[in-house]
Amino acid sequence: MTGARTLRVGTRASRLATTQSQHVADLITRELGEPTALVEVTTEGDTNRAPLAQIGGTGVFVGALREALLRGDVDVAVHSLKDLPTAPADGIALAAVPPREDPRDAVVARDGLTLGELPAGSRVGTGSPRRAAQLAALGLGLEVVAIRGNVDTRLRKVADGEVDAVVLARAGLARIGRVDEVTETLDPLQMLPAPGQGALAIECRADDEHLRALLASLQDRRARATVDAERAVLAALEAGCSAPVGALAEVAEGDDGDELWIRAVALAADGSVEIRRSASGDPSDAAGVGHRLAGEMLADGAAELMDNQ
Repeated sequence: MTGARTLRVGTRASRLATTQSQHVADLITRELGEPTALVEVTTEGDTNRAPLAQIGGTGVFVGALREALLRGDVDVAVHSLKDLPTAPADGIALAAVPPREDPRDAVVARDGLTLGELPAGSRVGTGSPRRAAQLAALGLGLEVVAIRGNVDTRLRKVADGEVDAVVLARAGLARIGRVDEVTETLDPLQMLPAPGQGALAIECRADDEHLRALLASLQDRRARATVDAERAVLAALEAGCSAPVGALAEVAEGDDGDELWIRAVALAADGSVEIRRSASGDPSDAAGVGHRLAGEMLADGAAELMDNQ
């Protein structure tokens, strides 16, 4: 234990963020015996209502929390891992990735409909270029509408008839107790999730070696391997966290021990071109597997797709 110190856990103020951060705080208290307290931090992504791609992608939710860490205002920061830029941050350590929720995307549509049941011309809301591109690639004749806002706000747009459906991360709906509103969980063959989707990132200051060691015990080995592989694809493609790139890895038991499998896709913004590849390898070389897969995608033209975003 760290003595009488209460660990201050930094969080965004949204319902989903505070729920995720409280989950980590409870883990810290239960597993490590450390007292915790949530500290709300306002980020640019919370106050600027412009499209995420215009204000720096989903990384805008991360910067203020990291600054609070470096100032010493908080001891731990909790993020949706898919929001983390792939480049290392000076002075910040990714101390642990706890067990991962279901990484798939989910549809919440009017009248309990699935994507395939929505009539052509139906309005489907998303703030994600990755989801928009894959929706277009499905060829269902749907109108993709750019939306912002927290999970509750997006779901309200369906209830109010502003859109016919929204596509969201299933994990977020599960964490805030609204998964029963899902009308379809999308098969990754239809829509690959964002790299790291469904996983949480627990960060602390890199020079706080004692806390880093404590938090490391919260790590889920398989979750860390899958997100490392997925994020390696994103990094090697030099794509930002809001780019139309999807990736999903899993660790499965093989004849000679655990084996990591990963699928990835890079798309044109309008879904007219897509490059899909898969690979497998040793979970201990997760980042290497992801990098090699991205290399194959680059050789097949993914660089041009990224340059044209």
